[in-house]
Amino acid sequence: MNNYIENLNKRYATKIFDSSYQISSDLEKLLDETLNLAPSSFGLQPYKVVKVKSQDLKQKLREVSWDQTQVTDCSIYYILCANTNPDQKLVTDYVENISKTTGVDKSTLSDYEGMMNGAMHAMNPEQKVEWSKKQVYLVLGFLLDACAQNGLDSCPMEGFDPVKYDEILGLKELGLTSAVACAVGIKSDQDKYADLPKVRVNLDDLIIEK
Repeated sequence: MNNYIENLNKRYATKIFDSSYQISSDLEKLLDETLNLAPSSFGLQPYKVVKVKSQDLKQKLREVSWDQTQVTDCSIYYILCANTNPDQKLVTDYVENISKTTGVDKSTLSDYEGMMNGAMHAMNPEQKVEWSKKQVYLVLGFLLDACAQNGLDSCPMEGFDPVKYDEILGLKELGLTSAVACAVGIKSDQDKYADLPKVRVNLDDLIIEK
């Protein structure tokens, strides 16, 4: 437990990355698995993750990210994208995956499938996007934690033009929209924020015990 809290205390929004550092294939796979294992409402995963390693593409994204150096200097730049129209197909595919993975007869999942479809139908288009984005932030939290616990530095980022991101990455055609990004790598020795103490409220001011 102590190591877990210690690692969280070290975690911060990295401002300057060591551009020479490349994440190992083992750590990259660990992060990929983390992204896939993160929780989501119903387990539907109404999102996709774009993993950018190309320097040319990073540069294009940096130009519409207020020229933030993290975009190009990190080892891997993740863009977490929300499904803009979670629908019956998403539910159907998920139910089929449950049946295939667990061996449960699909007919026994009909009530669950109906409940999920009802939830989808109850939302208007704007609410569907907002709901999908909420799930994306669950994924982001798990990604940040995985980095912290495995010696990697990270920087969650909302400072970009989502319309331009969607255009550059061809997301609209995929029924997706960029929600949040995360730069991952190793901090540079030049990052003056690395050793600053963590600033948080006192626990008594955060936790309301009943």
